[in-house]
Amino acid sequence: MDERDTPMNSEPNPVDGSAAHAPLRVLLIEDSPLIRRSLVEAIDSSGLLQVAAYADSAEQAIALLDAEAFDAVIVDLQLKQGSGVPVLAYLQREGLIDSMFAAVLTNHALPAYRARCEQYGVRHFYDKSFEFDRVLDALHEYAQERGGGR
Repeated sequence: MDERDTPMNSEPNPVDGSAAHAPLRVLLIEDSPLIRRSLVEAIDSSGLLQVAAYADSAEQAIALLDAEAFDAVIVDLQLKQGSGVPVLAYLQREGLIDSMFAAVLTNHALPAYRARCEQYGVRHFYDKSFEFDRVLDALHEYAQERGGGR
C-alpha cells in the first residue's frame, strides 16, 4: 500500500518568502486510489506543482482548506461518501474560487453537472474518461502563469 492511499497532509505551507519558487500546492479530492495515484504522478512530475494533500470526502477536503493554503484544487463530483459539490460551494462562499485554480474531473460530465459547477464559479470541467490529460495541461499552464516551480 502506497503512503498516498490514506488521506493526509504534507509539510506545512511555509509563510516566509523562501517559498517563492516552491511548487504550487494542489489539493486533490479523489476517492479512487488508482486515479489518485495517476494524478499525483502526473502533477508532481513537472516540478511546478505538488500534491500537498488529498481527501476522499468533501468533509476532509473542507477541513484541509480551512487549515492550509492551496494554490489549486481538483475535485471529483462523485465520491464514495457523497459529492464534491459541497467543496465547490465552500470555495465560492469563502471567495477562493476566483483566487485559485479549481477544476472538476468527473465520470459524470453531463451538461446539467457542468452547469451546476459553473454556478459555483468553476471554469475547468473535465470528463475523466476523455479529458484526463486536459486537466493536467490546464493545471500546468496555470502553474507556469503563476511562476510556480524551481
